[in-house]
Amino acid sequence: MSKKSLSHLLEPSFRLYFLFLAAFVVAAVGAGEYLLAGIEGVIVLVLFLYFRRRTAEDRKEVLSYLENITDHMDAAAKDTMANAPLPMVIFRPESEEVIWSNSRFLQITGERDHMFDLKISDAVPGFDPRWLMEGKSQCPSEVTVGERRFMVFGHLVRTKDEGESRFLATTYWVDATDFADIRDEFYATRPVVMFLVLDSYDEIFKGVNDNVKTAMMSDINRRLAEWAAPTGGMFCRYDRDRYLLICEEQYLPALTEKKFDIVDQVREVVNPNGLPATLSVAVGRDGDSFAELYQFATLALEMALSRGGDQAVVKNRFNFEFFGGRATDTEKHTKVKSRVMANALKGLIADASRVFVMGHKFPDLDCMGPVAGILAVARQVGVPAHIIHDGEASPAAQMIAELAALPEYENAFLSPSDAMVAADANALLVVVDTNRPEQVLSQEFLESVNKVAVIDHHRRAASYIEGAALNYHEPYASSASELTTELLQYLLEPNQLLRLEAEALMAGIVLDSKNFTTRTGSRTFDAAAFLRRAGADTTEVRRFFKIDLSKAISRYEIMKEAQTYRPGIVLAAIDHPVDRVTAAQAADELLTMKDIHTSFVLFPDADGRIILSARSSGDTNVQVILEELGGGGNAAVAGAQISEKSLDQVCGELTAAIDKHCEEE
Repeated sequence: MSKKSLSHLLEPSFRLYFLFLAAFVVAAVGAGEYLLAGIEGVIVLVLFLYFRRRTAEDRKEVLSYLENITDHMDAAAKDTMANAPLPMVIFRPESEEVIWSNSRFLQITGERDHMFDLKISDAVPGFDPRWLMEGKSQCPSEVTVGERRFMVFGHLVRTKDEGESRFLATTYWVDATDFADIRDEFYATRPVVMFLVLDSYDEIFKGVNDNVKTAMMSDINRRLAEWAAPTGGMFCRYDRDRYLLICEEQYLPALTEKKFDIVDQVREVVNPNGLPATLSVAVGRDGDSFAELYQFATLALEMALSRGGDQAVVKNRFNFEFFGGRATDTEKHTKVKSRVMANALKGLIADASRVFVMGHKFPDLDCMGPVAGILAVARQVGVPAHIIHDGEASPAAQMIAELAALPEYENAFLSPSDAMVAADANALLVVVDTNRPEQVLSQEFLESVNKVAVIDHHRRAASYIEGAALNYHEPYASSASELTTELLQYLLEPNQLLRLEAEALMAGIVLDSKNFTTRTGSRTFDAAAFLRRAGADTTEVRRFFKIDLSKAISRYEIMKEAQTYRPGIVLAAIDHPVDRVTAAQAADELLTMKDIHTSFVLFPDADGRIILSARSSGDTNVQVILEELGGGGNAAVAGAQISEKSLDQVCGELTAAIDKHCEEE
């Protein structure tokens, strides 16, 4: 503010008073009282001159006082900057050119003289001043100078240099070394809870004599003990196939850097039949208490086993981290779990007022097969059941049309909004062929139902349906239809299943097992035999897989675009929308070509998303690759839907994920 404007503000406002006094003088003249008017005029004039003089003296005194204070403040500010207890430096953020620094900043940087010829990044290597230009007042990370660590605060001032507007940055450096050391020690000594489980215990020791079993377990125990020894933690075996390790957080980075190589070491132990031992490692970290760490480790173990085992999973308070998981899922020969799950599912259905069955978006044959199976169970129990369907076209459109035409399925199909109205507090929702909440047909309906059951064969991802009353999840299975058929064997007689329902389940198995050639085991054929007794005809099932000539031509056009990226791995990137089923079939058929074991097909859909289908018939785990892009599935079949990215961007991310996977093998 200028001195002139300041003095104007300080000037007393008596003009209005003198205006009224002058009005009285004029009124006296008008009334003919000239003597009175003269006396009043003299008095007004004297008062006016007095106040003018008095005001000028007061203004001069106040301005002198303010100027004196300003001079002292300028001197104090200069002295404070030069002798401040904190290191200070002023520089231009655009060029990083140092303008001024106090002696304390020179001391911490080791400079003996001024820094006018240096850049701030030369004096403090690694210091990036962009945070100032972003409007922040504190550096987001600590800055290391020599052996000390500093918290840096600062602000920008706009200046004019030769008519050009520029910035000056003033920064203050607070030594936080002692605090940072205590904080790092606190985090480094926090406890970590690990469970190590031999997930193939029953398989590797089946039919093995005691001497061989003892030798194998001794070898496994030795490897585990040697791996755990460097952590200095508490390591013990608390069950025949389970171990507990409690150590400090500071040892975890070394284990993750080696990607929990104990999993590979245990796999080197092979039984006389050539079956290797497999280990699952579950880690709970970043918890506020041992109870929370135990909970995190338990969730990590559940995640590892639901993804097929033979891997490590780390769970913190926010998410999961995965290491390994490239081995093929091993078929479980015992059916005890199937029988228990079947009885539990029947009990849930019997206690429900209504049953709703829902699959994933864009349902395929392996989604509609389990849907039909659950409706058959509900029909036998006598509980009303409905299928949630959005009415959009899907790969299972023909099957849906044939089911809807059956008398038993009259009014069975409901839209998500109608299902929301029909559901009550005792309703049961059965989710099939997916375990991820964002993939179900209606996530809003999923979140509104109190009781949920899940039947799925896909390997679990970081996001999954939590709090399910029943979770029948077996990654070894060829399909969700196989799992549902196993349950039906304990709940229904073959003649209680409609022929079309049996064919729907058979079609789901045929689809996901690639006509009984991929991911099949003895239980797959047991399920198919049950469906055959229920009336499923494999010849009739083939009608669900027939396509018209135009789609066949489109499939081969997609295959024509395929290019070899790595030996045995091909990519087909289509720059225009194509039918999803056709694209998936093209990915399947690429695997029939010589020397090709992995295929990827990606294309944009009508909504601008990039759709990706992946298939594998070898050791490549396509689920691990597509998880890097936000997708999922299992080792042989996986997919992803990616929004807000171009086809070229997704191709780049896909090839990077493939490279990472291949380099880690």
